Amino acid sequence: MDRMRNNAVLYLHGKGGSASESEHYQPLFPDYDVIGLDYKTFTPWETGTEIHLAVIKLKAEYEHIVLIANSIGAYFGMCAKIDSRIDKAYFISPIVDMERLILDRMTWENVTEDELKKQGVIPTSSGEDLSWEYLCYVREHPVIWDVPTDMLYGSNDAITSCETIKAFAEKHRAALTVMENGEHWFHTTEQLMFLDKWIREKSK
Repeated sequence: MDRMRNNAVLYLHGKGGSASESEHYQPLFPDYDVIGLDYKTFTPWETGTEIHLAVIKLKAEYEHIVLIANSIGAYFGMCAKIDSRIDKAYFISPIVDMERLILDRMTWENVTEDELKKQGVIPTSSGEDLSWEYLCYVREHPVIWDVPTDMLYGSNDAITSCETIKAFAEKHRAALTVMENGEHWFHTTEQLMFLDKWIREKSK
């Protein structure tokens, strides 16, 4: 089959985001087809499967695939077993230690492991349920990620600590860029300019 292009970018949005956010990255990758995945599930086992199948389909059409993933989209991407099919990854405010995040939320909500195990699912004040099944899955399926990865992190990220992101970067030999006073959600003009400059520099 003839191909007009050999390169694709797959974009994975975070919670509350959408595949249309991928349009932001097309000017940054003019020689690539930028494709946003509008995944329909929100658990690592289901969403990981969605991403895995999407990458297999893309790999049949494109020689090279770059991954851009935002927040929990990065975690889902790492759960998808796509390492061998991805050339490069850019993670923006990634969730890199889901167990730590769940345990932190349990602490904030004064929920013990015994209580969560007994009840199965516990609603929280933030509107996000705590799930014993989810926690068990995360523990039983530690992240395995072996893709050249650049990560962008805001020093004021309220979801992932600086210690957590640095530990992941060291363990997985990922390059880490920290924006001072940046937030988990890169959305202001200044933050987006920083993000764009970061990608341009790292994609040279």
